[in-house]
Amino acid sequence: MITTDIQRNGTVLVSVTGTLDEDAGPALERALDGVTADERDLMVDLHGAVSMDTAGLLHLLALHRRAENLGLRVLVIGWQPQPQQLVADVAGIRGRGSATAERYALAGFRRLIQERAQRARDLSDFSDGWLSRA
Repeated sequence: MITTDIQRNGTVLVSVTGTLDEDAGPALERALDGVTADERDLMVDLHGAVSMDTAGLLHLLALHRRAENLGLRVLVIGWQPQPQQLVADVAGIRGRGSATAERYALAGFRRLIQERAQRARDLSDFSDGWLSRA
């Protein structure tokens, strides 16, 4: 489940609970609807996100990009172990991925994981289609 709360101090708070996957896309796409010039920041709270797949990662990256295009500063907090490890795995970081949250803030790192996540998703879609025809 994804909730959106626009706070009076100019912050849009998006809280994610449960699984961040393909089904989360529409809610994340709507999260920034109605944002005005009074909002300055987007805070994405992942404390309740127990799991994430590559589709969810791509949706999170799209939300981030859209927020930046609206002139919002973005902060993602509360990285849980599985989502953090997924980002580390997609990015090719060995080990537990402890620095993933810090690296996520870097635009170049986000581009890298977006490219790799899209490639992983495309390969998964291809192999799923191939296996279903076999």
